[in-house]
Amino acid sequence: MNTTTISMEQFIELLPIITPILLIQLGLIIFCLRKVLKQTTFKFLNKPVWMMIILFVQLFGPIAYLLLERGENE
Repeated sequence: MNTTTISMEQFIELLPIITPILLIQLGLIIFCLRKVLKQTTFKFLNKPVWMMIILFVQLFGPIAYLLLERGENE
């Protein structure tokens, strides 16, 4: 069985690449959750479903929300 493990040195080397991606992801989640909480009507799904999609479908969930629910509620 071939298992891939990463050493602490490799992790520290990857940290400058991982950190901006994680910060962008976190910012996008917070931005979209705030928009969902303020929004009253939705085109496709309801508020709890969008919140779950934003939280659990990493990166693509917030982007899907921004693309599908933009429009007249702004």
